[in-house]
Amino acid sequence: MSDRDRKQRFQRGPQTGRDSSRDQGQGQGRPGHDQGRRPPRRDRETGGDGVAVLYGWHPVTLALANPNRTIRKLWLTENAARRLSDEKIETRVTPELVRPEDIDRRLGPDAVHQGMLAEVDPLEGPDLDDLPQDGMVLVLDQITDPHNVGAILRSAAAFKVNAVITTNRHSPEATGVLAKSASGALELVPIIAVPNLARALNQLNDQGFMTVGLDSEGSETISAVPLSAPLALVLGAEGKGLRHLTRETCSVVARLDMPGEIKSLNVSNAAVLALYIGASKLGLMN
Repeated sequence: MSDRDRKQRFQRGPQTGRDSSRDQGQGQGRPGHDQGRRPPRRDRETGGDGVAVLYGWHPVTLALANPNRTIRKLWLTENAARRLSDEKIETRVTPELVRPEDIDRRLGPDAVHQGMLAEVDPLEGPDLDDLPQDGMVLVLDQITDPHNVGAILRSAAAFKVNAVITTNRHSPEATGVLAKSASGALELVPIIAVPNLARALNQLNDQGFMTVGLDSEGSETISAVPLSAPLALVLGAEGKGLRHLTRETCSVVARLDMPGEIKSLNVSNAAVLALYIGASKLGLMN
């Protein structure tokens, strides 16, 4: 295959044999877009047929190092390929060398890809029954912003969270912007997607988890709650917060009190603070 043919194939994206996209409740992509038109953002972030797209140094190199991650295709610029070789990182598949602007066309001009793009199979999450009976898990109640979810995953990895539980619907795919924001945490923190969050919380309660919902209307501050392991911290979407049924299912609803004029935090920042308090009270910071 000539360099020109490889470049054209890359610009078209993966050839799966059929067009497909996944509706995540935030607008469905339209495969088969007209030539010359920019594809929808959703299609630029996912490869179709359940394929996840990772880009940037940390997401791609940690995926390459993860034996449980199947790498389908890998595109590298010459500089990125040289850096991988210098750091003795195995690519596991034969990469295709492309120009930086080729990756720009695939992802969009705002994506900081550092000359690396990979198509991978999504990782399978564990069952709720398999969660350890120590440490912490995070539960996300319909948090849809991929930047926030990615940042939360990165914090979860820093605090050795056992899993992040989210919903099948009204949550972003573990790909694209989310993966870049997570900075490799997708390879470190299992994600469990459940069809019904209240049912999942009830199961966690039955398994001995202390389920603590974070809500501005909580009866007491989380720092005053006697936390115990295994601990599940439940975070709601910005603006809406925890849904009523989620709040009712938690064993405790607590708040984060701020001493300054601004009383609320971005949900990813609230996650960091709650994780720090939880880890400190469970003795995980030693």
